[in-house]
Amino acid sequence: MTATLQSTESSREADVRWWRNAVVYQVYVRSFSDANGDGIGDLTGVRARLSYLAELGVDALWFNPWYPSPQADAGYDIADYRAVDPNFGTLAEAEQLIAEARSLGIRTIVDIVPNHVSSEHPWFREALLAGPGSPERERFWFRPGRGTYGERPPNDWQSIFGGPAWTRVPDGEWYLHLFAPEQPDVNWSHPDVWTEHEDVLRFWFDRGAAGFRIDSAALLDKDPELAEVREDAPHPFTDRDAIHDVYRRWRAIAESYDEPRVLVGEGTENPIAQAETSRSALKGAATD
Repeated sequence: MTATLQSTESSREADVRWWRNAVVYQVYVRSFSDANGDGIGDLTGVRARLSYLAELGVDALWFNPWYPSPQADAGYDIADYRAVDPNFGTLAEAEQLIAEARSLGIRTIVDIVPNHVSSEHPWFREALLAGPGSPERERFWFRPGRGTYGERPPNDWQSIFGGPAWTRVPDGEWYLHLFAPEQPDVNWSHPDVWTEHEDVLRFWFDRGAAGFRIDSAALLDKDPELAEVREDAPHPFTDRDAIHDVYRRWRAIAESYDEPRVLVGEGTENPIAQAETSRSALKGAATD
């Protein structure tokens, strides 16, 4: 009897932590399978291939962003987290895909990009209209420029895509974008940013998503003084300690479900250096 109980408990734990030995198949919807012949992959096309993926032994599908996007960065410029890009299908089709995949033993992991949004996101469009000093701009990193007329960026930070990490708007202020100008960084010191992303997690968890892959997970927190990047000082926007508070909150949300959800963080080039501080924040999760 004892051996049977131990075996049952071990099996339950293995199922809860299924990701440890899972085969995860990455799906970029646009190029995966086109069901309607318009030249663009779609969710119907993915659903048509689910049985084949199950036969291959796939345990989970990781979807690159399937949300509405102007496609300035292959979908990583997200305009709406609670919808599906019309080129790919509908929210109802996404829910159906998640359910059908799970019936075949395949879980679904979706992307979240907490560092930035699309320049077409309602928040950013509102910020542009509201003007300098407005509450709407506090959700982002709007700053006056340097120089006599504010003609120089607020600091010398460089975009990961190359060139300055700042773009000037017509009223003279500059906004931060660590990636493309079409991807303005959100300000994680603002409570609205915390609330919005936590609601997005619940939105997809409630629809059956088994987890999230967190894009650019190490970049959320920025030095409020906008200190320059220096080798002899803490980095002003990478692997700052405050990001662990974010992921502790996310971890608590993920574990509030009967089957704890997975958080997979896109880390830095030196994850070992961050392992101790990250372990409690991403307990039960994985890092890529």
